[in-house]
Amino acid sequence: MKVLKGVSFSVDTEKNRVVALCGTSGCGKSSIISLIERFYDPVEGEIFFNGKDVKTLDPRWYHNQIAIVQQEPVLFSGTIRENIIYGLDLDDKNDDEIVEIMDDACHQSNAYEFIHDKDLFPSRYETIVGERGVKLSGGQKQRIAIARALIRKPKLLLLDEATSALDAESEHQVQQALDKLISSG
Repeated sequence: MKVLKGVSFSVDTEKNRVVALCGTSGCGKSSIISLIERFYDPVEGEIFFNGKDVKTLDPRWYHNQIAIVQQEPVLFSGTIRENIIYGLDLDDKNDDEIVEIMDDACHQSNAYEFIHDKDLFPSRYETIVGERGVKLSGGQKQRIAIARALIRKPKLLLLDEATSALDAESEHQVQQALDKLISSG
């Protein structure tokens, strides 16, 4: 059974572009993201990244070029710090440099202020988030997931309904983070 048919579009990753895939539920938006992420390969057709078929690219290199924030972000039961720097190679960085990198990503994702609110999080980056981030609100989890994506400085950031499960205030906070990111280039 074909999930998608006749889909074709192009995104220039060298320019600060926003591309939105809009459509009704079940029309294939998440399937397109899964194809871009190479969770599976198309039966027909091709997907290119910077002019090269993604099937020919080194998977480790390719996945360092893209980042995704899902509708329900996956957080691990460790600290905010561990969740933000997860998967980032920091062997050549000292702690001050790591904090500076995290601060930058948290400013971009609009997470810095709540993480550094001593009344909410006296341990700041060392705050334990609980299993799947249970100690955080939906908006806080989402902004930490965005910081984790941004810290890698991806060429392509994929947001799969990143605000659809949030309350109005949390959605506003996440939208402010995304607006700031888009305008910063």
